Amino acid sequence: HGRARASEIDLVQYLTLCGKDVDFFEEFRRRYRHAFDLYFVQVPDNLRTIAMAESMATKITAYDVVTIHGLVQTEAYARALFVETGIENPEDIDKMVQLRIERQSIMRRHNRPECVFYLHEIALQVHLGDAQDVLEQYLRLLHRSHVLRIVPTSAMKAAVQPKCTLFEFEKASAVAYTESSLAKVFAQDKAAVTRSRALFKRLDAVALDEEQSRSMLAEYVSKLRGESHGSRTDLA
Repeated sequence: HGRARASEIDLVQYLTLCGKDVDFFEEFRRRYRHAFDLYFVQVPDNLRTIAMAESMATKITAYDVVTIHGLVQTEAYARALFVETGIENPEDIDKMVQLRIERQSIMRRHNRPECVFYLHEIALQVHLGDAQDVLEQYLRLLHRSHVLRIVPTSAMKAAVQPKCTLFEFEKASAVAYTESSLAKVFAQDKAAVTRSRALFKRLDAVALDEEQSRSMLAEYVSKLRGESHGSRTDLA
């Protein structure tokens, strides 16, 4: 049930009873040697663990400050984000964009996880790509407004909080997650999970509700269309 670390003797005996050989045991041990660590750090381009967490979660609660969460990004936004950061190799960007879009398939499952995406308004003001790309991203968020809670700029103190995600599972302990351009960090430590829950409780108190978030997004869409029409660029 994921609540205790098996010893090597336990693993050998169990896998032997399952008809597995020494090579299988070594590969199993190598792959899962960090499975019970309270803090688990991965390099940024390793997507296996985050994709597995998203796929297995029954609830995903996330907060992003200056960028939009990957599960609700458009393809154009994701590409512009990789390009603008200037860290990824240009030849790898198409593959990374495709992988990000593939991860979004969990949002279309009949048993998809319950999601709440807290998004600071600052992220709406960071325009990535051209005007059409920005509009398409606004419209994607408008379509997903039932899972979105916008934190307005009036709650500027919330902007100092780092991005954070909390994964909750049916038969396993919750996992807190954060990432940067340097590493992905998974924390099963109870203190980390408690701090994450406290963050989301504070965000819930200052964020707009679903209807208010939808109205704000509609205003951003109208403003962008108005600016574009003024510059003779059709975004309709």
